[in-house]
Amino acid sequence: MKLAELAEAAGARIESGDETLEINGAAGLDIAGEGEVTFLANPKYTPQVASTKAGAIFVSEGVEISRGDIAVLRSEDAYVSYTLALRAFHPEPAIIHFVHPTAVIDPSAEVADEVEIGANVVIGAGSRISKGVRIHPNVTIYANVSIGENTVLHSGVSVREDCELGANCIIHNNSTIGCDGFGYARTPEKKWLKIPQVGRVVLEDDVEIGANTAIDCASVGESRIKRGAKIDNLVQIGHSCTVDEDTLICSQTGLAGSSHIGKRVILAGQVGIAGHLKVGDDAVLTAKSATSHDVPDGKVISGIPGFDNREWLRSTAVFRRLGEFAKVLRRLEKLADKIEEKFGKLD
Repeated sequence: MKLAELAEAAGARIESGDETLEINGAAGLDIAGEGEVTFLANPKYTPQVASTKAGAIFVSEGVEISRGDIAVLRSEDAYVSYTLALRAFHPEPAIIHFVHPTAVIDPSAEVADEVEIGANVVIGAGSRISKGVRIHPNVTIYANVSIGENTVLHSGVSVREDCELGANCIIHNNSTIGCDGFGYARTPEKKWLKIPQVGRVVLEDDVEIGANTAIDCASVGESRIKRGAKIDNLVQIGHSCTVDEDTLICSQTGLAGSSHIGKRVILAGQVGIAGHLKVGDDAVLTAKSATSHDVPDGKVISGIPGFDNREWLRSTAVFRRLGEFAKVLRRLEKLADKIEEKFGKLD
């Protein structure tokens, strides 16, 4: 791919360099070689620019580099341009219109002609599989499931009855969509009585679900993951939850039932959300945080229980000095005892 073609594909402009320069790949600053494009997004990696062997580099507006022997591609966001370059060099393989002979498809299922279905796939009664869908081996699709165009299900995925997956979704290995919610009623005999989980899960378009993630169906109604949400590996989404558009949920996070997560929220690794809570649009919960209360729009919170991130940072700074404060307190107590011995008990 010529430099000019790469610039167009990546939404960048050529600031310096030969437009006909051949670029054949993309890699990070430390491993890029001749004929590859790299990027600089984080200022702390600026020293690596001097030693990179890349033939071209993406830089953001306002960032200057001192080398004159490397082609410079400038864009609003160098990391986004680099990502677009990677996508250009590594496009998704074209779908192969094929149904493996070991696949078991119920006669009542509606399966488009332009699909790829691997070995040992099971598709239940009344399910609808749209064109462009790729289903890898050993996927199980229960009855009355709907899967939109160009969605990809990797091996080991299970999609439970009545669930709906939109277009252009990606479900990674061994995730389960629509498993029973964790709902039980305690009887007078103090035994747990299972509450029927008769709802479903809806994934809207452009949702990606990582490996080994579980999204519970609603007890009634639906659990819904809205357009563009991205959910990492090993995440638990409880019954009747809503995750709004373009939200990012990182690994080992857990949402208790009936949580509502707003638009563009970021839940970092191992975050916990208690049931029936609302996390507002553009909020951020940093890693290992947990909240038992609603979170306002745009708020950044940390800790267990979660509170304002800036206050949390100050608190943790004090926490590290608690041992020192304890020594000071003991000295003050001894001083107070001496004063009382001399002047009498202090009120």
